[in-house]
Amino acid sequence: MSKSLFDEVSLGSLTLPNRIFMAPLTRSRANRAFEIQPISETYYAQRADAGLIITEATNISHQAVGYAYTPGIFTARQTAGWAKVTDAVHAAGGRIFLQLWHVGRISHPDMQPGGGLPVAPSALQPKGEAFTYEGMKPHPEPRALDLSELAGIVEDYRVAAENAQFAGFDGVEIHAANGYLLDQFLRDHTNRRTDDYGGTVENRARLLSDVIEAVSGVWSPTQMGVRLSPNTDFGDIRDSDPVTTFSHAVDVINTHKLGYLHLVEDFPGMAGQLDTMVETKTLRDRFDGLMIVNGGYDKAKGNQVIADGSADAVTFGRPFLANPDLVKRYLTDAPLNDPDQSTFYGGGAEGYTDYPTLEDQAA
Repeated sequence: MSKSLFDEVSLGSLTLPNRIFMAPLTRSRANRAFEIQPISETYYAQRADAGLIITEATNISHQAVGYAYTPGIFTARQTAGWAKVTDAVHAAGGRIFLQLWHVGRISHPDMQPGGGLPVAPSALQPKGEAFTYEGMKPHPEPRALDLSELAGIVEDYRVAAENAQFAGFDGVEIHAANGYLLDQFLRDHTNRRTDDYGGTVENRARLLSDVIEAVSGVWSPTQMGVRLSPNTDFGDIRDSDPVTTFSHAVDVINTHKLGYLHLVEDFPGMAGQLDTMVETKTLRDRFDGLMIVNGGYDKAKGNQVIADGSADAVTFGRPFLANPDLVKRYLTDAPLNDPDQSTFYGGGAEGYTDYPTLEDQAA
């Protein structure tokens, strides 16, 4: 009998009630101290019917910050704020993982400690602009990280993972996608290093492996995942041989026996014109754990990939953003609310916690 989005699935010690997962969605509702705000307790709890919630990307350090009003988990106050979110989600019957984030060069001195330059594997300026408190500003040329600094970044990941455990999360996801720091190290367009963290694909994947190992010292590997995006150039990023690069990244994840791989197949509105695309099946066949896919899915397409075995679960972004009761709507074939793009980033309750449920609409 074929499986569907509504079937249970096991992830480590967790039994997830469905395969409709909430994708990480940056919403820019934190304060300038990178603290998640009380309104986010409501936002996440409203979506607790998801088989699994993966939070918005969360900064592991001040150096990791690239966008205004994004949350962190590197101070006691930040951790305490997230603890209230996990309490609210658990009280509503949900399960929630924290996504660990370092943006690398996709930042601006306005967002960096002491106004310093953003850091990167190599001093290569990305195209595009940073979202600062004063508006959009061009990304500068970043500072290449010294070899001696990498252990400190790995430690920042470990401490953030420990704080996530203190905050009551059910697991963590390492963000190695969408042109951010770990992705910058993986791809040869952004990594021109000649030391042990550059050159060969084994060297370029070394920082990812170091981070996974450090976080695995805090969390059971089965309660961990990694997000990859081989087919997007978001963040002005690409690779000369992405099939080899990302196949090796999957081998690294397998070596550490992680619970899942979260694969971004498309990045709506931002997919690049890459010369070589990596097929999901290539990585699916290679990976030993749970395969989660993301990118423009609806109920029909999600059910199809679950039924044919292409994936074990699907993350939904904009559908969950606008439909807190998305699982119920899919189950009953109810119409969906349309997302209001003008409220995606920043602001308060509007476009965040005020989307109506089916019960609201029936009242």
